[in-house]
Amino acid sequence: MTPFYSWRGEDLLLDCHLQPGASRIGFAGLHGERLKIRISAPPVDGKANSMLLAFLAKSFGVSKREVVLVSGQTSRQKRVAISAPRQLPEELAIQRP
Repeated sequence: MTPFYSWRGEDLLLDCHLQPGASRIGFAGLHGERLKIRISAPPVDGKANSMLLAFLAKSFGVSKREVVLVSGQTSRQKRVAISAPRQLPEELAIQRP
């Protein structure tokens, strides 16, 4: 199985499956080969994307401007780039190169 993440230099790329409108926010294991993330914001007017980027920034110890939505603007399947994460959430078991 391919991991849901990859490294591009110091940057971490995450392949995510977003579940907007969830009752609670957080990582929810894997959905196929993607990391499932629950977000309480609805999928309208970019609210779910904004909440996703803020959640990932907090989880990886970076500012919001260091988290970029690479692809999947209007899809549940997203790719996100995190510039030089300062911390890696233990529950994800991400290994540095």
